[in-house]
This record gives sequence, structure tokens and C-alpha cells, in this order.
Amino acid sequence: MTSAPGRGPVEEGADQLTAWLTALVHNRQYGDLAQLRRATADTSARFRAGWYAPDEDRRETYEQVAFLFAVYHRGVGRPDRGFGSLGAAARRIGRPGSRGPEDPGAVRLIDRIVASRRIPWRHLQHTITRLRACEQQPPSWTDLVVDLDRWNDRKSRMAYHWAVDFHAPSDTGRKNPQKGSST
Repeated sequence: MTSAPGRGPVEEGADQLTAWLTALVHNRQYGDLAQLRRATADTSARFRAGWYAPDEDRRETYEQVAFLFAVYHRGVGRPDRGFGSLGAAARRIGRPGSRGPEDPGAVRLIDRIVASRRIPWRHLQHTITRLRACEQQPPSWTDLVVDLDRWNDRKSRMAYHWAVDFHAPSDTGRKNPQKGSST
């Protein structure tokens, strides 16, 4: 299998995993989603999530992101592919007028995540649970897989980038780089 230009096997596998997970919600395959929420159980759905990993060393990341996806989508009728990094998503935690850096709980949570040397699965689960409770969109599931794959790569500095995304100042008149933007 050849990769698209500029995309590696991790990105392709993450895209395929996200497509499969969203199809589970779309097709109302609640049994498979329930299996994915069993964090410690070796279930067929968990094994299938790991199949999207390009190699054996990356299976856990794919399986754990599938678990987080299933936690977020418990009882949800429409799949949400999410957007942004985990740091940007954590910025959405809180209540109106007090989100992200203005919410002490969100600050403590992101501080615990970015201080971790190993992937902080428990804190990531708590972040996803808080986003769901606040009725906010999750991070991009595809990007989450890719970011976690690079967690221990010192050159990627994923924890630093998540912290920057979380603490970024509110939009203060910056131009919107999105397509179709009039500014």
C-alpha cells in the first residue's frame, strides 16, 4: 500500500480508524461501541481498532483512541469527527464565560496532561468526559492518534503544542484563515 504524498502510514491508519468509528455510530452499532468502552477487556471491537495501526508497536494508541471515541459517543446518535488538537478542545471545557484558561478545572487537567512523560490515558479520558459533559466538540480523532503517536518524540513536542493551543489568546481581530472567509 502506498501513501498519499506527504502522508505516512500513521496518518492513513488514523483516517481509516476515524472512518470506521464514525460508521459505528452512524450505523447504530451500539454493541461494538459498548465493547470499545470496556477499557481493560480484550474484545473483538478493540482488536479491530488495532488493525488500523501500521505496526504492532502502535496498536495500543489506536485501541485507546477508539476507547476515548466510544466514551464520548455513549448514547449519541450522530458521529462527531471533532476538530483541532486536544489542547484546543480542552480550551472548550467549562461554562460560558469561563472556559479553558478561565476554568480552574480545565487548567489543572491540561497541566497534568502536558506534564506527563508517558501518554496520560487517564487524564485524556477525563478530558473527553468533560467535553461531553460540557456539550463541546471533541478533538479531531485523526489528529489525536497522530499526536499521541508522536508523544515521545522530543522534536515533535506534542505536549508543548497542546499547551500553546490551550493557552492561546482569544481571537483579537486576527484574520480567519479558513476557506471562504471574507476577512
